[in-house]
Amino acid sequence: MIKRTKIASAVNIAVATSLSAGVWVSTNAIAADETAKVERIEVTGSRIQRQDMETASPVTVIDAAAIKAEGFTSVDQMLQVQTSMAGAAVGSSTNNGADGVAQVDLRGMGSQRTLVLLNGRRMVNSGSGADSSVDLNSIPVAMIARVEILKDGASAVYGSDAIAGVVNIITKKDFEGFQFDFNGSGTDKGDGENGDVSALYGFNTDGGNYTFGAAYSDRRGVIQGDRDWTEPGYSSFIPTGSLGGKVQDANGNWVKRSTGYDYTQDSFYQTPNERRSLFANMTQELGNDVVLTADAIYTNRRSNQQMAAQPADLMLNVCGAAGVPVGTPCITLDSAMIAGGIAADKKGLVNYRRRTNDVGPRIYTQDTDTWRLSTGLAGTLDVHTGMNWDLTYTYGKNQAKTAVQNSINATDMAASVYANQAAWFSGAPLTQQMIDDISYAEEAKGGNEQQTLSAGLNGELFDLSAGAVGFALGAEYRRENGFYMPDEVVIAGESTSAQQDPTNGNYDVISIFQEVSVPFTDKLTGEFALRLDDYSTFGKATTWKIGLTYTATDDLMVRTVAATGFRAPSVSELYGGNSGSFDYLEDPWGNAQDPQILVNRTSDPELQPEESESYTAGLVYSPSYLDGMSVTLDYWRFKVSNAIARMDTQAGLDACFAGDISACETFNIGADGNLDNLTNALTNVGTQDTSGIDLNLAYNFEGLGLEWKINNDMTYLVKFEQDGEDYTGTIDGNFGAYARVRNNFSVSAGQDDWSVMYFNRYIGGMTDLAEGTDVDSIIYHNIAGTYHLNDMTSVSLGIKNFTDEKPVTVSNGSDGGTVPEVYDTIGRTIYGGVTVKF
Repeated sequence: MIKRTKIASAVNIAVATSLSAGVWVSTNAIAADETAKVERIEVTGSRIQRQDMETASPVTVIDAAAIKAEGFTSVDQMLQVQTSMAGAAVGSSTNNGADGVAQVDLRGMGSQRTLVLLNGRRMVNSGSGADSSVDLNSIPVAMIARVEILKDGASAVYGSDAIAGVVNIITKKDFEGFQFDFNGSGTDKGDGENGDVSALYGFNTDGGNYTFGAAYSDRRGVIQGDRDWTEPGYSSFIPTGSLGGKVQDANGNWVKRSTGYDYTQDSFYQTPNERRSLFANMTQELGNDVVLTADAIYTNRRSNQQMAAQPADLMLNVCGAAGVPVGTPCITLDSAMIAGGIAADKKGLVNYRRRTNDVGPRIYTQDTDTWRLSTGLAGTLDVHTGMNWDLTYTYGKNQAKTAVQNSINATDMAASVYANQAAWFSGAPLTQQMIDDISYAEEAKGGNEQQTLSAGLNGELFDLSAGAVGFALGAEYRRENGFYMPDEVVIAGESTSAQQDPTNGNYDVISIFQEVSVPFTDKLTGEFALRLDDYSTFGKATTWKIGLTYTATDDLMVRTVAATGFRAPSVSELYGGNSGSFDYLEDPWGNAQDPQILVNRTSDPELQPEESESYTAGLVYSPSYLDGMSVTLDYWRFKVSNAIARMDTQAGLDACFAGDISACETFNIGADGNLDNLTNALTNVGTQDTSGIDLNLAYNFEGLGLEWKINNDMTYLVKFEQDGEDYTGTIDGNFGAYARVRNNFSVSAGQDDWSVMYFNRYIGGMTDLAEGTDVDSIIYHNIAGTYHLNDMTSVSLGIKNFTDEKPVTVSNGSDGGTVPEVYDTIGRTIYGGVTVKF
């Protein structure tokens, strides 16, 4: 029997509020009933098995009921609304450049700095190939029992990537019977439909349990132009084309282009996504205190995005111009063009731009398969009070086929222009033959593979007056492979999209780790972790963690953790080669016609690991005079040095323009601001320094014949600095949002058969980083209800964004004049579901 303190009991109430009311709670403990017999379990953030979850690190727990209550149909949706998130994690609202993946961005420090685990073991990175993060689409919501978010650096326990924290997704197991779930949603505008259906079946055997599941989901798109608040886009690439920045007027005169193209009619706010998943869990006792466990998952994702027709940007030879050899294909500038001021540059070239609407919009498609199989043996040794051992092997693989329909071959297009000058420059629609000559279907493939073998031992070393000293030690071998093969036209640099080189590489790492938990007194406990990783790429990395918990009174517990961390460079960062990116930049020379300027991005096989320091300090207070209430307060700070990053391209442009020769050389800027070879290489120059305060209040009580649950989560951002720039309280289309205040509030009331809930989500006002103007705060209101028809069937119904709040305008927003990864861009959504269990 375990004697529980008031603290532990209150934290149990806080977690219970989270699990049953469909809200999330920052907490450090899940308490057991005072009379229950509690087995030792492993807690996210530690490999030491213990009788409860009272550790020094703050953990947020979200269970399946919470996910269903808010109507989340994907893991990324559920994670991105957490107050501890910032930046702009890609997901269902990312239409440009994400290839349909969904990621988590804890503290806004980057998805590559948050480690994702599945049942406490690493999940294979996934996406379009050679990826540095986990695609959360590969984990269906139907298989989730709960999600634990460790908001503390944990490299000393888990190794690389756990700089900002850990997301541990625990799947359903030990299930008996059948369960079917049907869920659907759609906006009140008649679009954005989501539907998913899942089945779960489990049965017990002598000493074991086998659980199987299947899930299917289908998410439909929402076009940006279908929302009346969307600001029209304005692009210099127009369907009729422009030559030297000039277009023909009604009289045939060449005049300066004064119109732009509205690309919002072709682009998505919500991207289509179709997923099929199979998953299984098994536990089987083999005798002699040995248990065999295994879990498997397979997910196929078929997704697509759509953007306006390809913008073609060509530099054409001018016949007779200096530097253009005789016999070279060229265009002839007629008298009207010359009169309009169209002339060849110093190289004998003139710029021709055209939005290739005749070919059709760019349609990006992805067909990805992700497998993961993890199996292990665990047992006990009759040593001292008993020790536990485990041996596990985990294999994960991801492979993807990606395509872009209606791509343009720049070489073929230039040849067509030279051969049909009058037809191209007239602005008239292209003939079908011309369309066929210049267009093609771009195809690429890629993948990731991960193998992990680990062994561990944990138990009690010896007894002190205050209790037993617990320990865990182990070793691990892990191998990572990744590749990405672009289309051969893209590799050759003949596409109108950016040139990109293939990626192919691998590395392996051997790790040794240990943890010790020491009860110094009845009130003070220390937790210590040390880890050594040896990489085949850069060598060794050593990390440590020290945590303390002090139970000052039955009502108050104080906790603190200091730790170091690291992130190893990924396959793409090491072996990615050159890839082009059209970045939003301001050309100080004024040569660029469009704010999207091509930047060549290069990798470096000599990259070193990122290093970090983290510190958290907080308390859990459970007033004895108010039964059912718990308050947690935590201060946190993370500092990253040697971050793998690219230098600020805009700063480089400005410095070169001001006369800094070294900046011109670093970024490959040519004479007079020639940006044809503008380059930005990866290097260990980045830094991050962020800090803030997390506050949670949970209150569980009975009144008016109802059970009430109130929960409030708040994160106050004290500071976020990256590479010397202060982003605190700002929002930007490139970096996302770093609001000072984020707050989630919920209240529910119910009885045995029914419950109703109200949620709201607040994002504080910020400063528009590009313009320095104020951006208003916003609050989203959600309502939901659940009714149990009988022991077998329950139904739920809810409305997200009940007041149909419009997203806040951001001057250089990534899409539609806002940042869809931060604000709700699809509007009021109605959702519901039915669960049948027998």
